[in-house]
Amino acid sequence: MTTKILPPAALLLLAGCAVPASPPAVQAVAPASLGLTGAPAPAIADNWWTGFGDPQLDRLVAEATAGNPTLDAALARIAQAQAVLSSRRADTGPDVSLDANEQVQRLSGRYIIPPPYGGSVRFVGTTQANLSWNLDLFGRQKAAIAGARASAEAAALDLAAARLAIAGSVVQTYIDLARAEAEATIARRTIATRQQSVRLVAIRIRNRLASNLQATAAQTLLAQAQSALVRAEGARALAVNALAALAGRGPDYAAAIVPTTVQLDAALPLPAQVPADLLARRPDIAAAQARIAAAAAGRQVARRAFYPNVNLTALAGFQAIGLGNLVSLDAGTAGAGPAIHLPLFDNGRLKADLAGATAALDLATADYNDRVIGAVRDAADAIALVANLAEQRARTAEVVRGFGETNRLNAIRVASGLDSKLDLVDNDVRLLDAQLTQANLAADAARQRVALVLALGGGFSPQEPRR
Repeated sequence: MTTKILPPAALLLLAGCAVPASPPAVQAVAPASLGLTGAPAPAIADNWWTGFGDPQLDRLVAEATAGNPTLDAALARIAQAQAVLSSRRADTGPDVSLDANEQVQRLSGRYIIPPPYGGSVRFVGTTQANLSWNLDLFGRQKAAIAGARASAEAAALDLAAARLAIAGSVVQTYIDLARAEAEATIARRTIATRQQSVRLVAIRIRNRLASNLQATAAQTLLAQAQSALVRAEGARALAVNALAALAGRGPDYAAAIVPTTVQLDAALPLPAQVPADLLARRPDIAAAQARIAAAAAGRQVARRAFYPNVNLTALAGFQAIGLGNLVSLDAGTAGAGPAIHLPLFDNGRLKADLAGATAALDLATADYNDRVIGAVRDAADAIALVANLAEQRARTAEVVRGFGETNRLNAIRVASGLDSKLDLVDNDVRLLDAQLTQANLAADAARQRVALVLALGGGFSPQEPRR
């Protein structure tokens, strides 16, 4: 019986017919469907936080983006992805190895080796150089390299996203620090005023011009301001500790943080509506796109596994019985030729691998869609809140002016004996609350503008070099 070897074209046809379809079930959302029709966003500088005009803030951002453990992890993932890429590239080249084996062996006297070697104990040695080269005729290695390259790009984009997130966290925490300092300043100023009121009421009581009830009212107002100061000092301590954690430092870091000089109302280049180029500005979206490309390449690797794998192999070396014979030219051996591997039956392993790779592509696409929708919402929410906080601040400023003027007029009436301090407790309480609210809204507005910068991708540019 004669066994015929199928020609390569027949092998390709046989393999191609065996590849299941396994199409992806999830499609990437189209940017046009999200209504991104606004003008492109204005350019944002890489160091956008310097617009707040506080050198200490600039230092804190630099230290946090240099020593944060999150960035160390991102850098390690980049190195890992680049190592995988180098490994995949190495698979496309020739693989040369050297094997040497020498052992004492009793050769059978009843086998293929005749006496005097058969039936005796001899040294049997082999020294052989091997060459193997995968021709990658069907692009499996090429797809693996593309997938590894996309994964490395995604890791580099993750680093850009992590740097942006850390810088944003530092700036927003620093704004909270400035908020606490502003609240403490208001509380101290109010405490000084109310301490003076307590002293004046005490004098009036001694002169029989006021009652102990008025003294109690003055002490209550003083306690309210003192309570506000305690809260502000606690908030400052938490903000300082958060900044230390972002910089990867301990509690001793607080000693290096001096009072802020941040300009909360500093202007940042921000759009009035969601820009058309939003998705291209976000490093996390770009990373998600790169992961789709990596997953698609992985699916191609799984599909190419159904096709024949063709290698060129060669060997050259020496084989001999006896140490002296191993270095003889007559002991030389060599060989070369193609090696073809074609999967025919594997209990469904390749189909399962392809289904898993397709599911990984669907998962990467779904993650991308989720990030895209979240990015659009983040930007829309931030823009809406920036406008809303501006309106709230305008109304609160009117409230503060009103309570302040009422308080001034009331002080005149009290000094003239037309009213008692007890009658004015409610206005004093509301004035302090309104002033604290005004300070909070100023900080909230600054934080929200930072949130909008982050939603727009900060100073990230898709054309910038990536590590």
